[in-house]
Amino acid sequence: MTVTGDFAILAPVPLEHLQSGKGIAEKQGFVAFGSRKWELFRNVEEMRGGTPVRVLIYPSDEHLPAKVSFKVCWGGWYIGCEESNSGEHPLGMAHRPPTTEQYAADNQGYWAVFWHVKGLFELPKAQHLPISAIKTVKGGWRKNAPPRGPELVAVPSTIQFPVQP
Repeated sequence: MTVTGDFAILAPVPLEHLQSGKGIAEKQGFVAFGSRKWELFRNVEEMRGGTPVRVLIYPSDEHLPAKVSFKVCWGGWYIGCEESNSGEHPLGMAHRPPTTEQYAADNQGYWAVFWHVKGLFELPKAQHLPISAIKTVKGGWRKNAPPRGPELVAVPSTIQFPVQP
């Protein structure tokens, strides 16, 4: 398997969506998370040349400001994206975490793009990594401003990814 090894995607996702999305990824082949950063995903599509990209995910909470002490606790493989259809995923709820149904805006008009993650997994506690320890890449996030959405980062050597499922 060929993977893009020089960059990864760092993204915040609410823990409840990670937990319910894991089952969707296993059953449906991938889980779709929403973002308003359509330009970033267009760039990723150009850069990745069709190969999977590592995803580093830290659980977020919409009610708390992001902090550089937040930790990457989940991983997966980015395999593509779909621009939204009036804010909905083009395939409806088939690939969305079931927990998103309780938030009206989550599936109706809020997201510009849905990014697809295959093989979503929780990292062993020994591999949890504060986002402040993740190196930036050109055009990626600024260390003094924790990301509130997906950003490009360098692939950390301390996180072991299983072979893509």
